[in-house]
Amino acid sequence: MPGNSQRRGAIRKNSKGATVGSGGQRRRGLEGKGPTPKAADREYHPAHKRANAAAKRSGGASGGAGRGSARPKSRSKASSEMVYGRNSVVEALRADVPVSTMYVATRIDTDDRVREALKLATERGLAILETPRGELDRLTDGGVHQGLALQVPPYDYAHPNDLIDPEMPGIPLVVALDGITDPRNLGAIVRSVAAFGGHGVVVPERRSVGMTASAWKTSAGAAARIPVARASNLTRALEEFKKAGFFILGLDMDGDVELPDLALATEPLVIVTGSEGKGLSRLVRETCDQIVSIPMSSAVESLNAGLATGVTLYEIARQRRR
Repeated sequence: MPGNSQRRGAIRKNSKGATVGSGGQRRRGLEGKGPTPKAADREYHPAHKRANAAAKRSGGASGGAGRGSARPKSRSKASSEMVYGRNSVVEALRADVPVSTMYVATRIDTDDRVREALKLATERGLAILETPRGELDRLTDGGVHQGLALQVPPYDYAHPNDLIDPEMPGIPLVVALDGITDPRNLGAIVRSVAAFGGHGVVVPERRSVGMTASAWKTSAGAAARIPVARASNLTRALEEFKKAGFFILGLDMDGDVELPDLALATEPLVIVTGSEGKGLSRLVRETCDQIVSIPMSSAVESLNAGLATGVTLYEIARQRRR
């Protein structure tokens, strides 16, 4: 049985191969290596590459935004947004909503909306990626995407100080929003600001709407011309406007003066619009120089924020043209 003896010899040789201290080495080999790194921390993971790309974009955007060394950081960005569903994608492309990438499901069943989306995206030179449906499910967080999705890049917000510019054409006119959460109201207000000679819109960072794809669509292209600034503290931003010579007018049903009797229309103005339910917050109201109301029929309780702001901007523009 030479074969067996050789095997036994091999076993005995291996069993004698262990030296003093090898048990400790084996224990170290069995020790865990700590928690699994996050996807964004793994060098070859797509999430890591996306994070690096986003960091480069944000770094490049903030590099030359400021106008002076004493000015606080003048630009901030929100997170990117996914628009999905065939109707929503086509509407966003028709409205020239900024898009970084269009995702199309592999082997998608085409119809008129898919063909139009592909045509519009191609005409705009957008990146079009054919994507497995499982990946589209992940990108849209399980939403009903119907095989189409758009990635909307983060909006590049201005700083409120950027709207305090003595070289602005005409008499300065800015709108600030206090507690507005409907993106359609923001879009409508941006559109009204553009229509009646305004210079910008200010929104707070917290408890407020941002420049989403829906706001872009409602603005009907005006968002490409009118800057939207984001304030870390709206009350402090309004105080800075006051120091720069602006008058702060708050819109509210219980105003000190009715809109037709407004005597400050020809002065640099910030119009502050509050939410429909709560109106102006206490600190913002106390910061205002005057509270203005819009006279209405008793049959109507109030206008929504977008309409109220539009009516006010029209009246100010009318008085300034006299």
